[in-house]
Amino acid sequence: MRIVGGKYRHRLINWPGDMNVTRPTKDRIREAIFSALGDIEGLNSLDLYAGSGAMGIESLSRGCKTASFVDTSNIAIKTIQENLDSLKVEINEYVLYGCDDKSALKIMESKGYFFDLVFLDPPYEKGEYNEIISQLFDKNLLSEKAIIVVEANKPQIFDNNLFNRIKEYKYGPIYVYILWR
Repeated sequence: MRIVGGKYRHRLINWPGDMNVTRPTKDRIREAIFSALGDIEGLNSLDLYAGSGAMGIESLSRGCKTASFVDTSNIAIKTIQENLDSLKVEINEYVLYGCDDKSALKIMESKGYFFDLVFLDPPYEKGEYNEIISQLFDKNLLSEKAIIVVEANKPQIFDNNLFNRIKEYKYGPIYVYILWR
């Protein structure tokens, strides 16, 4: 896998290597997502269900101020740390959480975190997209202009009252939703 844009462009990163642990977002899909997002300079990002950390690392590469990575797999957390180390990402630019989504969100709430950009790509069988989005709102973890990027394997419906704009993209069997607050 490679980083497709920004200061780490063309740099290779590893992924955990086990499809049971992670399902990496293909380079071309990542490139399309970041093209749709536009300028993300200075934003705080959250890569929930991070896997290799590709989305969070890509966000740092393209100018995000910070990235928080969450994954339950120790293999994934180790891989993310190795990727960050190999790119020489500064320690003050990221935080790693090796725990489940709900625990991480609770910790982040207690620390007063807020995010401008959230990547939500849970295991497809989990499929709790709206529940996780509700938790992000309930825990006040989203900035006023937050953007949530959702990757799914089937069509999803989101609450139009929560978002000013929702864009849907389809890449083969993958659905990508960008939700603007």
